Formats: sequence, C-alpha cells, structure tokens
Amino acid sequence: MARTQGSRAEITGPLIRDTARKLFARQGYAAVSMRQIATEVGVQVGALYAYTPDKQALLADLLRVHMEELLAAWRDDPARPALDRLEAFLRFHIQTSLERPEAVFLSYMELRNLTPDNRSRIAALRRRYEDALEVILIAGEAEGTMTVPDTRLATMALIAMLTGVTNWYREGGRLDQERVVEVYWELVRGAVGA
Repeated sequence: MARTQGSRAEITGPLIRDTARKLFARQGYAAVSMRQIATEVGVQVGALYAYTPDKQALLADLLRVHMEELLAAWRDDPARPALDRLEAFLRFHIQTSLERPEAVFLSYMELRNLTPDNRSRIAALRRRYEDALEVILIAGEAEGTMTVPDTRLATMALIAMLTGVTNWYREGGRLDQERVVEVYWELVRGAVGA
C-alpha cells in the first residue's frame, strides 16, 4: 500500500508509535482503534499497516522498546558498595520514569492486554530489569549493609514504590525532582534496613 501523499517513512513510523503511546496511556488500549490512531497521525487507516501488522503488535512493540531502552541505559558497577549502587538505581529509575511517564504507565497497566506470547516476551525483559535491582539487594545482604528478609519481594515492592512517582509527581509542584529523590532515598534505605 502506498504512503499518504507527502508522508515520509522515517517520520510517519515514529509518529504512529508516539501517537499510539499517548492514546493508549490516556484512553486505554481497548478503547483506542486503529482508525483513531490514523486520524490523529493524519494518514489513512490502511497506511498504518505498512508500519505494524495490527494494534496488538503495536502495543507489544511499544512495551518491548521501552524495556529494551531501560535495560540498555542502566549501568551498574558491582565494584561499588551495594548502598551506592542502590542509590544509583533509585535515581536512574525515578529519572527515567519521570522522563517517560506514558511508557511506564503502559508497561504496567497494559501488560494485561497482550497475547500470552507477547506477555511472556515482555515479562522476560521486565524480569531482567527487576533482577538488576535484586542483585544489588543480594550484594547488600552479603556485605552486611542491608537487611532484607526476602530479596525478591523487596525488589517488587521497591520497583512499585519508585514507579509510583509517575502517578502523582508534577513538574513545578511542591517538590522538585531532586527533593523527591532525596525523600525516596530515605524511604528506600529504611526499607532495606540501612
């Protein structure tokens, strides 16, 4: 199928993904149609299929790219003390979450709308990210700088807490991002017995 007159693949493809991400985050995956995405982008609905096989593939791709970018950006230094590594993870997670609130929202709220195969692939990527935090908690236990009764449960609780910042934080609000990080760091230190 030919592209809409004047459209360019290197612009239209990313625009479709950005528009879908915004619409899915705002209205929910189930409520958004391919026609609605096409209308927002300014292309014929048939043109979308040059970029994605269907809406399910589009959602799966958005979640996959988000997790792959997160995994590629996170850098851990196992030679550093575990508490320093934990603080670095906290700062990284909050910063990247606040930079991409729609992607974070989709990653948690729309996982349920994936087919079993797609959900399994995204869950494996999420597990790799969660494992990065759990490794730090295990190191803290081994060093004696943290007391964590169940590192897997603590990992899930900490990620949920850190991710939750996207639900309430607003730029220009009562607390700036650095103050939020400071308060969260105190909370996380308490959670790991440091």
